[in-house]
Parts: sequence; C-alpha cells; structure tokens
Amino acid sequence: MKHWRIEQMNWEAFDPTKVNPDIVSLIKAASVVERNARDYTEYLKHVFSEDPDFSKAAEHWAEEEIQHGDALGKWASLADPSWDYKDAFERYRTAYKIDTDVSSSIRGSRSGELIARCMVETGTSSFYTSLADATDEPVLKALCKQIAADEYRHFKLFYDHMHRYLDRENLGRWSRLKIALSRVMESEDDELATAYYITNKSSNVAYDHKRYIAAYMARAMKFYQQKHLDRVTAMIFKTTGITPHSKIQKMIAHIVFRLMKWRQKSYARKVGLAA
Repeated sequence: MKHWRIEQMNWEAFDPTKVNPDIVSLIKAASVVERNARDYTEYLKHVFSEDPDFSKAAEHWAEEEIQHGDALGKWASLADPSWDYKDAFERYRTAYKIDTDVSSSIRGSRSGELIARCMVETGTSSFYTSLADATDEPVLKALCKQIAADEYRHFKLFYDHMHRYLDRENLGRWSRLKIALSRVMESEDDELATAYYITNKSSNVAYDHKRYIAAYMARAMKFYQQKHLDRVTAMIFKTTGITPHSKIQKMIAHIVFRLMKWRQKSYARKVGLAA
C-alpha cells in the first residue's frame, strides 16, 4: 500500500523563481529511473521465484517507485513546461534495458542480491535528502523528503529480508562488504548516464557515457553535505554487519566526503561546470 499519493502534494505551492536548473536536470533523470522499477521487479521475482512473500513485497515496492517517477516527472514538467516526461520515459526504456529473464542473482546469491538492493536504497535515500536540503522550491523540498522517507523504508524492507537469507546462506562480512562496495561503484554505469542524456539532451546529440556520467555526477555530488555521507556510511556498515556509529565509521565518512568533493570538482572540470 502506498503511504501517500501524488494528488496529496500541494502542487499549487510551486514557485518557479526558486527552481535551480542543475536540480531540474537531476530530477528529470531520476524520474525515468524511478519509473522503470517494473523491470527490476520482474528480475527480482525471477530471482526469488520460490519466495511469494518477498515477491509480493517487491510488487508493492515497485508501485511506490513508479509513483516516485510520476511525481518527479510532474514536478520537472512544471519547472520546464517544454519537457515531455512520458516521451522521455519511453525513449529511456528503449535505450536502457536490463535482463529480467534470469533464474538466479547476478550477485551470486539471494543474500548478495538483497545487499545490493540495500545499497541502492541507501543511495537514493541520501540523494533525495541532499536535494531536499539544497532546494528552496517548496514543492520539490516536500516531495524529496517524502521520497527519501520511502527509500529508507525500502532499505529496511530489503535489510529484513536479507537477514532471512543470511541465516540460510551464511555470507560472511567480507563477502557482504565486497558486494556492497561493488554495487556502490555501479552508480557510474550506464543507467544514470543514459537517463541524464535522454532527459536533458537532444536526440541529435550522440551519447557519450563518460561525458554524461560526468555531467550527472558533477551536479549530483555537489549537493551532498557531510551529514549525508555520515548516514550513507552508517547504512553501509549496518548492511555488511559492521558496527555503525563508531569512531571508524565516522572517520571513513569524513574521508568519503572529502573524496566525493574532489571527484565532483574533477567531473565539473570535464563538462565545464562551475564546481
């Protein structure tokens, strides 16, 4: 069951004078990625074909993710009335596809798959929290807070199911950490780069992965604050079975934040964006 509905948002409060163009470009990209959750659900239902409880939970998860996409698409259309959300989504589905016809997880185990899903929800909850903190546009701020809360609940959903499977598969901390970090690194694969390209560039412009992942990351990373990385690293520690909220976790969070800011500046230089 959805915890909120699009029509409940106060869309009349939209203030075009408080729209940040860089955030608009990120929201456009996020809208089509979120809307594409149905394909991921089909993939998960194949991986967990003998687990009807999880399959049902995955279907509910997809409903909320699709709503995220539609809500973000509506906001982006207010910010840029010339933009066609439905057309952008159809072009994205044509350009980016995942293999849903599988019999097992690409992570090597069901525990591994759920760890990867926890990392995705860790990333999205922090992303929307960072945007909520960065924007002064009231509708987007409320929307990002709502979506961030959903994504954190989704993290807890996958985390709880992960422990069910860890009891059977006995995946060690080191193996869990490797899976988690590998999924984090995949944030720079074609999914986000393609989404940014499709939603922000003319079809007459050729796709260049390096250019468009840099364009996306240069914008997304600059809105993160230290507190967001504190939460990200704590969620990673929790997922991998390492004690969160420790001195080591805090130290790593500071290192990761500095590294992110360095990378953001590097990406910004590649695309000529002010850091």
